[in-house]
Amino acid sequence: MAGALPVSPLAPKGGFPDLPVIDGVRFATIAAGIKYRGRADVMLAELAPGTTVAGTFTRSRTRAAPVLDCQAKLGRASDGPAAILVNSGNANAFTGIKGVEAVQAVTAAVASETGVPQERVFTASTGVIGEPLPHERITTVISELGSSLSPDGIADAAKAIMTTDTFPKGATRSVEIDGKTVSVAGIAKGSGMIAPDMATMLVYIFTDAKISFDLLQRYTADMCDATFNKITVDSDTSTSDTLLVGATGASGVDIDQATVKGKASFVRGLHEVMLDLAHQVVRDGEGATKFVTIDVRNAKTKDDAQLVAFSIANSPLVKTAVAGEDPNWGRVVMAVGKSGAEADRDRLSIWFGDVEVARNGQVSPDYVEANAAAHMKGDEITIRVDLGLGDMGATVYTCDLTAQYIVINADYRS
Repeated sequence: MAGALPVSPLAPKGGFPDLPVIDGVRFATIAAGIKYRGRADVMLAELAPGTTVAGTFTRSRTRAAPVLDCQAKLGRASDGPAAILVNSGNANAFTGIKGVEAVQAVTAAVASETGVPQERVFTASTGVIGEPLPHERITTVISELGSSLSPDGIADAAKAIMTTDTFPKGATRSVEIDGKTVSVAGIAKGSGMIAPDMATMLVYIFTDAKISFDLLQRYTADMCDATFNKITVDSDTSTSDTLLVGATGASGVDIDQATVKGKASFVRGLHEVMLDLAHQVVRDGEGATKFVTIDVRNAKTKDDAQLVAFSIANSPLVKTAVAGEDPNWGRVVMAVGKSGAEADRDRLSIWFGDVEVARNGQVSPDYVEANAAAHMKGDEITIRVDLGLGDMGATVYTCDLTAQYIVINADYRS
């Protein structure tokens, strides 16, 4: 894209957080000139021997070559080190055999430079689809990346993986596990082409906990489903979504051997980091001016609750009404009706914030539109729907749809 985008008005007020050094992880970044000029566009993370790596990926049927490579490697037994290399500016997706060859060239170069076995080198690419990755621009700088690895380079890594993002995304938590402290820190990129399975983004989370692959993979998948699979910007799922969690074990705290309470503490920390990053992705939604929470209650089934929540969250009519600060609750009724979930018009109630706008299938007798309009003027919007059919619920996070979204995506390749 031509020119830098202005920082989203929904960006965290404090800027990029102060992330702790995770023992056993080192980072390096470099400007390889893949697409962007004058900015870092390649990130390398080196993880110490004994690191466990788990992950989740896009379910797109047109998955990119790096995704397929990572999926094939995940879970392979190894006590050796690991590495993650990410480039921005080119997705290396829909590039046929050239995409596979690019992944092989890059992973081989990283393995040669770092001593990490090639089957433990994970890569990701983000950017334009359908253009061959100029991988030689990466392989020629691997040596320089390797020589500049540093334990405190995670903030620069967060910047290097950005595409249409307007701010780098980071989150951290420290948790007490059976009297000892474990740190969790993560970075993410994501702004547009955001929808579940597993949402469009790259996410890298690091912890100094020790944990087996099976347990970490289960926790990672469960927490991803509860966070990144509950957000949407534009209902479009990427070819390149990748989330990796690296657990170095440097703290000596063994999650497999922890008490039930200790395990729960670790899961809570992982969940909080993921949810924080997921919210930041929505806040950086292309052209977004409103962060929107869709809260569906009392559906007959969990699936129905989620169908309704995403139907509302993905509706262009709902999203443009939010952008226009218009409490047009009729559009919410429409979205419920088209969702495919079981619904009864005469049991349906709707709130905008704390303002009840509809009750049992008709406008609320207490409804004052000015009160709902006042809620819509804020930058944090809540739409709550009660289906009145059961006791299941779902919460989904989205943003408004503005003219700026069109501007950003109309000239994305320029």
